Amino acid sequence: MASSDEPEAVERKYKKEDKKEDEHEEKEGFIEKVKDFIHDIGEKIEEAIGFGKPTADVSGVHLPCINLHKAEIVIDVLIKNPNPIPIPLVDIDYLIESDGRKLVSGLIPDAGTVHAHGSETVKIPVTLIYDDIKNTYHDIKPGSIIPYRIRVALIVDVPIFGRLTLPLEKTGEIPIPYKPDVDIEKIRFEKFSFEETIANLHLKLENKNDFDLGLNALDYEVWLSDVSIGTAELTKSTNIEKNGITKMEIPISFRPKDFGSALWDMIRGRGIGYTMKGNIDVDTPFGNMKLPISKEGGTTRLKKGKNGEDDDDDDDED
Repeated sequence: MASSDEPEAVERKYKKEDKKEDEHEEKEGFIEKVKDFIHDIGEKIEEAIGFGKPTADVSGVHLPCINLHKAEIVIDVLIKNPNPIPIPLVDIDYLIESDGRKLVSGLIPDAGTVHAHGSETVKIPVTLIYDDIKNTYHDIKPGSIIPYRIRVALIVDVPIFGRLTLPLEKTGEIPIPYKPDVDIEKIRFEKFSFEETIANLHLKLENKNDFDLGLNALDYEVWLSDVSIGTAELTKSTNIEKNGITKMEIPISFRPKDFGSALWDMIRGRGIGYTMKGNIDVDTPFGNMKLPISKEGGTTRLKKGKNGEDDDDDDDED
C-alpha cells in the first residue's frame, strides 16, 4: 500500500505546481493587458486632445556686456508647446564649462509657463567673473580666447507624460580681455609759446589680445610733470590687429608756463614725466567693449617739427 500511494502523492504535487504556474501566467497576462489598455487609452487621449512632448532649442547666445572684469551672457532658449493647455517650467538647470572644466553653474526654479499651442523664448542670464576663472584655472591667461560648452536642462510638467527633462547644448568661444598698453612716444609741437602751445601726441597702442580691436573712439586725460594738460575725446576709426601695435597722433594744446621749473627741461628737449589715463571704445568679434588705458611714470620729450615734417632721425639727440 505504501508503495502504491507514492505515485499518487507525486502526481498531486505536480498538479498543484502546474496550477500555480497557470495562475501566475494568468496574473501576468492580466497585468500586461491592463498596461496595454492604459497605454492604448493614453494614446487615444493624446490623439483626441492633442497632447505631445514639448521641444526646445538654444536659439542664441548674447554678450550684452563684456569688460576686463566680467562677461554678462544671455542664453536664449526657445520652447514650443504643442499641447492645448499651458505647461509649467519646473526648473532650469544650467552649466557653462570649458574643456570639461566648470566655469559657472546654477538653477532657476519656477521659471514660468509656456502658453498652450505656443512658443516662448526663455532668457537665462549668466555672469562670468574673470578673476574667479583665472584664480581657479591658472593656465587661462588674460587676452586669450577659450572654448565654452553650455549645457541646459529644462524640466517641464506635461499632462499624461509627467515631468520631462529636455537636455540642450551649445558651443562657442569667449574672450578673456586684456587692456592695451599705451605709450606717448613724443610730443611734437607745431606752435610754441609760453601762453599756448599747440602740439600732437604721438601715441602707441599695443593690443595684447588674441583678437582684433576696431577702435571707434578714445577719451583721455594727460598730465605732464604732474600738471594736467586737459581731457578730450577723439573719434577715430582704426584697426589694431591681434597682438599688434598701432600708432596715432592726437592734437592737444597747453600752457608751458604752468609747468614751473619743468619748463626748462621741456625747452632743452630733456625727458619729461607723463601720466595718461582714459578709455578706448572698440568693436571685437564678440561685441563692443570699453577698455581702460593707463600709463603712469612714463617719460617723453617735446620735439619741434622741421617745416612741418617729422624728423625721427633727430629724436634721440640730447
